Amino acid sequence: MKKKALITGIRGQDGAYLSKFLLEKGYEVYGGDRRNADSSLWKLKELGIEHEVKIVYMDLLELTNIIRVIDKIKPDEIYNLAAQSFVQASFEQPILTSEINAMGVLRLLETIRTVKPDTKFYQASTSEMFGNIQESPLKETTSFYPRSPYAIAKLFGHWITINYRESYNMFCCSGILFNHESPLRGLEFVTRKITYGIARIKNGLQDRLVLGNLDSKRDWGYAPEYVEAMWLMLQRKEPDDYVICTGEEHSVREFVEKAFKVVGKDIVWKSKGIDEKGIDKKTGKVLVEVSPEFFRPAEVNCLSCDFSKAKTKLGWKPKTNFDELVNIMVEADIKRLEKSKL
Repeated sequence: MKKKALITGIRGQDGAYLSKFLLEKGYEVYGGDRRNADSSLWKLKELGIEHEVKIVYMDLLELTNIIRVIDKIKPDEIYNLAAQSFVQASFEQPILTSEINAMGVLRLLETIRTVKPDTKFYQASTSEMFGNIQESPLKETTSFYPRSPYAIAKLFGHWITINYRESYNMFCCSGILFNHESPLRGLEFVTRKITYGIARIKNGLQDRLVLGNLDSKRDWGYAPEYVEAMWLMLQRKEPDDYVICTGEEHSVREFVEKAFKVVGKDIVWKSKGIDEKGIDKKTGKVLVEVSPEFFRPAEVNCLSCDFSKAKTKLGWKPKTNFDELVNIMVEADIKRLEKSKL
């Protein structure tokens, strides 16, 4: 009999890649999807699996809905990838962010406990919980110091997952994932904003990028590899929490420079701070502008992270390096635009 997996946040980047991964493993995959005006499942379509994932309407704000869905499907595994996932938006919508990212996790766990307690549960935690860095390298035992409503809500979700594991002997794991990107990343995220913008610049559809803090650093990995780590966590005999990362940090500035090189453009930086501009060496045109509109009220520092626990216990390690990731994303957006012209 096929295993059943329920994935919340099915329209997101990770939901799509995880669905494809599980389908290839022979799972019956259900995707939890909120009813809203945007019913697009373009990420599933791009991976060619839109007809293989069974969509169920599920909203983490509504407990009775969650109970009915889990009671009907009776999944073997639940991957909670649903979230208000945009950090900057969490400063504008802190209450909604908390209802989804914190209380939504509790509603899921309480439903599993009462309806199907043998279901294995994966919680998508985040490196944003580390916030104001307390030590380096960052690992599972590092103290948390969240710096946004998003990270604070995620920290509740992380700790309530641990609490249900320890209190009720449930199989609950949290993956503390650092940033992971792909061509399926949403346009509200800086990496995809850069690669999509560069593809448009190449095709004459816009003349420059407008970004925030260019010196902000992140550990960026490749999303399809990170969803495998999620699955591996639920295949262990004992539940535990794992840091998933590459161990390398790069700035937004580096990402911009690498991405422009893919289309044959070199950047010269003029001035520093909010009036900084990135100039094309050959033409002298402004390709990048910095705007205070895109600065966070509280920035997160980034230092090296340690994925040795995942490597030792899960047999997981990253395979795609930073340069390869940037190339993959830029080339994918260029192809999308070229295809749209046909």
